[in-house]
Amino acid sequence: MKKDLYIYYDEEGDFLELHMGEFTHGYFRDIDKCIAERIDEKTGKVMGFAILGFKKRTEGLKQMQVKLPIKIELSN
Repeated sequence: MKKDLYIYYDEEGDFLELHMGEFTHGYFRDIDKCIAERIDEKTGKVMGFAILGFKKRTEGLKQMQVKLPIKIELSN
C-alpha cells in the first residue's frame, strides 16, 4: 500500500514533522535527543518522525538527498 508523506515545519519553533499516510491519533516516543518517532495509538506502528531544532541541526548543509522508497529500521 502506498502512503503519502506529509511534511510540516514550524519555523518559529524550529520543529519538523514527517508523517506517512493518513493522520491518526498517536503519541511521540523519544529515540534520541530532540528526535521522536510518532506511534499510531491503535496499531503501535511508526507513522512518522519529529525533529526539534531542525534548522539548527542542518546549518551549513548545502543539499540533502533521500532516495524513495525509504526503509527505516530502528533498534531499541
